[in-house]
Amino acid sequence: MSTTCLYSFFDLFSRSVVATKHLLGKGVAHASDLGVSEQDMLNWRLADDMHPLGFQLMVVANFTRTWSARVAGLEVPDGISADLDVAGFNAGLDAALSYLGSLTPEQFEGRDTFPLTYEIMPGLAPTFPASRWMTVFTATTINFHVSMVYAILRNNWVPLGKADMFAAGLG
Repeated sequence: MSTTCLYSFFDLFSRSVVATKHLLGKGVAHASDLGVSEQDMLNWRLADDMHPLGFQLMVVANFTRTWSARVAGLEVPDGISADLDVAGFNAGLDAALSYLGSLTPEQFEGRDTFPLTYEIMPGLAPTFPASRWMTVFTATTINFHVSMVYAILRNNWVPLGKADMFAAGLG
């Protein structure tokens, strides 16, 4: 089995957080222009049975930190809740960026094949190598929720385009 440079995912995760902060900022500006409160904006959703914008922001802020810690074998930092205001979500996203910036390649050496068990929901606690949790589960989940932030805002006529997903740049 080949190894993965698990540390290389932190640039991707950091860029996802920066893009999320950018999208949130554009959403706040648009909501303000419409006279929509920030709290109402955070409750926007794509469909009635889907989680609102605030939940999507929470997942981006939390997954980038908690799964990085689990894969590295570190203590999992406290997450944020889904019922914050915009300032609280921005603080949570800033904390995620800070946490990601504190990680070092050495913390992930030899962790590719380390078996990690996590209970996703009651009765579902798979064991996978740490690299699978990072490359499949975590990366996919983060990308999904950043995309949901984009889609929810776009669905509410926030002027966004594909370039807004690259707010952290391509370099």
